[in-house]
Amino acid sequence: MRSPNPKHPVSQHPAQPTLGIALVASRRVPVLLPYPFAGPFDYRVPAGLDPRPGDVVLVPLNRREEVGVVWDGEADHAVGDNRLRPIEAILDTPPMREDIRRLVDWVASYTITPPGEVLALALRVNALRPDTPPTGWRLPDELPTTRLTEPRRRVLRALTDRQPASTASLMQAADVSAAVIRAMANIGLLLPAALPMPVPFGAPDPDHPRPTLSSDQQAAAVALRQAVAARTFSVTLLDGVTGSGKTEVYLEAVEACLREGRQALVLLPEIALSAQWLDRFQRRFGKAPAVWHSDVAARTRRLTWRAVAAGQAPVVVGARSALFLPFPDLGLVVIDEEHETAFKQEDGVVYHARDMAIVRARLCEAPAVLASATPSLETLANVEAGRYRRLQLPSRHGGASLPQTALVDLREHPPERGHFLAPVLEAEIDATLARGEQAMLFLNRRGYAPLTLCRTCGHRMQCPNCTAWLVEHRARRVLQCHHCGHTVPIPTHCPQCQAEHSLTAVGPGVERITEEARARFPEARLLVMASDTMPGPAAAAEAARAIAAQEIDLIVGTQIVAKGWHFPHLTLVGVVDADLGLGGGDLRAAERTVQLLHQVSGRAGRAEAPGRVLLQTYAPEHPVMQALLRGDLEGFMASEAAQRRPGNWPPYGRLAALIVSADGADAADRLARDLRRAAPEGDGIVVLGPAPAPLAILRGRHRRRLLLKTRRDIAVQPLLRAWLADIAVAGSARVDIDVDPVSFL
Repeated sequence: MRSPNPKHPVSQHPAQPTLGIALVASRRVPVLLPYPFAGPFDYRVPAGLDPRPGDVVLVPLNRREEVGVVWDGEADHAVGDNRLRPIEAILDTPPMREDIRRLVDWVASYTITPPGEVLALALRVNALRPDTPPTGWRLPDELPTTRLTEPRRRVLRALTDRQPASTASLMQAADVSAAVIRAMANIGLLLPAALPMPVPFGAPDPDHPRPTLSSDQQAAAVALRQAVAARTFSVTLLDGVTGSGKTEVYLEAVEACLREGRQALVLLPEIALSAQWLDRFQRRFGKAPAVWHSDVAARTRRLTWRAVAAGQAPVVVGARSALFLPFPDLGLVVIDEEHETAFKQEDGVVYHARDMAIVRARLCEAPAVLASATPSLETLANVEAGRYRRLQLPSRHGGASLPQTALVDLREHPPERGHFLAPVLEAEIDATLARGEQAMLFLNRRGYAPLTLCRTCGHRMQCPNCTAWLVEHRARRVLQCHHCGHTVPIPTHCPQCQAEHSLTAVGPGVERITEEARARFPEARLLVMASDTMPGPAAAAEAARAIAAQEIDLIVGTQIVAKGWHFPHLTLVGVVDADLGLGGGDLRAAERTVQLLHQVSGRAGRAEAPGRVLLQTYAPEHPVMQALLRGDLEGFMASEAAQRRPGNWPPYGRLAALIVSADGADAADRLARDLRRAAPEGDGIVVLGPAPAPLAILRGRHRRRLLLKTRRDIAVQPLLRAWLADIAVAGSARVDIDVDPVSFL
């Protein structure tokens, strides 16, 4: 059967014997489409096709053709046979595996999302279009009689050793021009032949020379190798201080997975982290793994997708979307930096990749490893409950010591007027650079300044689409909203009072700290590491190379520098505003702050030279600052748990957010009030709100929030489904659901 769409080649399963034409004509199967429908649609199976669950099919939808997947379960027979539309073709692409179909259903059910939206994450329609194999040359069965020049003889000898071969390889092996090869093809001495599809990665070698592990590392590695060999589901927290060599330990589990002939998936929270990680992996196994994230070229993604499906990609490292790749034999899942909120997908399908990775491991009967120097309270609660095992690496690898931490009380040691670096910190940087060592300044705020106001009338430059201040980016000479992307040139007059040159920057961003550092340390070679300056892995790799080669003296960075990096010559970290992130009423504000500052502190002193960390703060008595000063992360997390447990706050209770949005404030308020009146009630159930969201207007839409909080033994999903079933959502209004929210904006 010919495909009606040349982009989608067709395959057919052998048709099964049937009892008659009428029976074949009435057969129907459910097909799930990658759209927000409530479930699959029934389609008629035409004669000659035998679709099975998981097959990727082409079906009509309204007046167009769509790609869908034959789903599990029985047809619902809501549409009569006479109105049923037929499947047009089964596409020549690997069927969607049962474990992925179960994952799609599981994610959809848990997050209260239409299953078709989750299917869109897994279907990867661009991977369904096969690439045309590259063309090379082979020898004919019988060479035509013709005069053979010496260049032609060299080409034939080169092909005798290996065929087919590309034009480029023949030119190099035979030392001839492309014209010689074309002439040989014209007279039949060479015939065109399809070359194997290139694979954008090699095969990691488990026997490649490995580093020497410490006794603590070796004990943890043995436990992880045993988990892989057991071929059963388990979850292990690999908890080690910064610089303890957690990566080398879980790579031992990857090695065990390779020896078992199974595939391994490693999830990283940031694309930029892949630069040094890939270098470390290649040193360990001799080859790079397959890589999956949004910066990978479309053709490479297609090749990788098919290689994964064929079992030819032994190890994949990727962002959260790699969860939905079609592994035929997944034997290990690693979630590095498991505490990172970047694993939470906030747009579209709202899911936490860490939690869904554990579900994927369970569906594949594979062990999962969570690695972190600052484990999340959720993970620690699972360890406490006995659901997860914990392996600890209490000391740094190679004899390096943990950095010493000191607090700089900005009330006693204020910076100069108009500056943001305290004299104490400046002196430490001077001493560090004088010793030929590297220093880092950390501020988790992009741009030049977070607020621009008028000195004459007090007007503040605000986004017209969001309740957010416009951030100045002086290098680009613009004001930008970091929520919707709205951008305007920096005005010369106040838009409110028209005063000229009256706008002033308030507060520091990383660009402003860079400006101050250049003026204060003019001889230092300076590098800025932020998402604006390092847009992808290539830029991150070059930054890491320059730092390791000591071509950089002073690094100024945002949260992108806080995790995963190994800078052996970096001995001083100065945190410009350690209090940033502690306000705002976020449930996890203190936990996130202590994790971030502990991680960035861990960049210092990772080799022979000892490290030092200075935290500039206006609140040195705050529990977060005291925990960092004492190095008592475990005590802080225990205290945090004790505060959350009595009120059934996560992880000791369940939480779901309902975000109401509409084009107008009245419509948002009306729908929010309707939701509140219909809210579930009962023992252990609390509904908070409605209240304006912290970002009460986002991208022009007015937003209200309600929170559903329950005891841990009460599932929120049935409550949410029953609650929303009684509510009519009209016009432009909508209700978005975030189960287990990590952000409260």
